[in-house]
Amino acid sequence: MNRFLRWFESPGGLDPLFVVGLAHLWFVTVHPFEDGNGHIARAIADMALARSERNSQRFYSLSGQIHRERADYYTMLEHTQKGTLDVTPWQEWFLSCLSRAIESSQDTLRAVLQKAHFWERFAQQPLNARQVRVLNQLLEGFEGKLTTSKWAKLNKSSHDTAYRDILDLVERGALRTDPADGRSASYSLAIDN
Repeated sequence: MNRFLRWFESPGGLDPLFVVGLAHLWFVTVHPFEDGNGHIARAIADMALARSERNSQRFYSLSGQIHRERADYYTMLEHTQKGTLDVTPWQEWFLSCLSRAIESSQDTLRAVLQKAHFWERFAQQPLNARQVRVLNQLLEGFEGKLTTSKWAKLNKSSHDTAYRDILDLVERGALRTDPADGRSASYSLAIDN
């Protein structure tokens, strides 16, 4: 551990992103504690990332991405630890995982901005609680198609009330009627891309 800490404090001219991957790998390989080595390795990687970016704020989560890909993570870790000690495949996987974490945060940011822009359009228009509730559900990724029946069930309202709420939102430009494909009409958010 002393050798690891000395190297971590002064890794030489190594690319900072390589330091991130190596620090994680080496710490979890040394495995100094009975439990919690993975958590600490991810914290060390986050610390190395903060150093490499010279910024304590980060809007992506490497730890979260590793957790989402934990099966591949454990496979790659085992392959690296029991293999020829060539860390190239590990670094390739680790840096790809970091890239996916950044992409994922960009998707999240796009969704947040899209929601903010949508609500900005209707900030000065009074909407009832039913409309706000369903619009938020649509913005969060509503499953399936929105119909008058689903609106009524979501809001515990009558079909007539649901229909009036929907028509009001269609007229305001918050919803649009989907092309007909069956017995009942369905509706989607009218989002400006």
